[in-house]
Amino acid sequence: MPWWEIIGWTGSALVVISLVVPSIRKFRTLNLLGSLIATIYNVVFGIWPYAAMNAVITIIDAYWLIRLRGGGAREYRVVPVDAASGPVADFVARHGDGIRGAFPAFRASDLEDSNATAFLTMSGDEVAGLFAQVADGADGRILVDFVTERHRDLKPGSVLYADEKVRACAPSRLVVEVGAVSDPDYFRRMGFRDEAGRLALSLHD
Repeated sequence: MPWWEIIGWTGSALVVISLVVPSIRKFRTLNLLGSLIATIYNVVFGIWPYAAMNAVITIIDAYWLIRLRGGGAREYRVVPVDAASGPVADFVARHGDGIRGAFPAFRASDLEDSNATAFLTMSGDEVAGLFAQVADGADGRILVDFVTERHRDLKPGSVLYADEKVRACAPSRLVVEVGAVSDPDYFRRMGFRDEAGRLALSLHD
């Protein structure tokens, strides 16, 4: 198979794959790559209508990826809830596999601790995420910080950790064990600092 044909099929495959991924960011990224390859392919072979169409799609995808990087048009709010409440239990039951993938040591029973506090991240009427922590001396030890896949960019976390109610739930810092999470870099991007095997966010800087 000629290598240009391989390139063309690769672009088509990326566009098709993009249509079946639930994450908006991944959809836009794969769709952009596929459309960019298709644009180049069609320009090389002088197929101008398809070159123009794919070029426009590439620009649209790039625009939305830039918007998503800044959080896009979605607005989020953080709502305090009882850590042992029905809505929290329902969210954990529905997203248990994803939560355990992000927090391998998490157990639903952790939320029954009387010192645990929880917050739901809302996008309109949709529950987009769950955050819970438990008092550990002067620190708040994070039990879980999880958002559903289609909301997985940096804005929900930025809103969460800037929220006064969340910052008031621990006297000094919020902390999470590096080994307790699958993506410690997320917390670093949220302003947490490495500290002897932990990541810590000072609440009074």
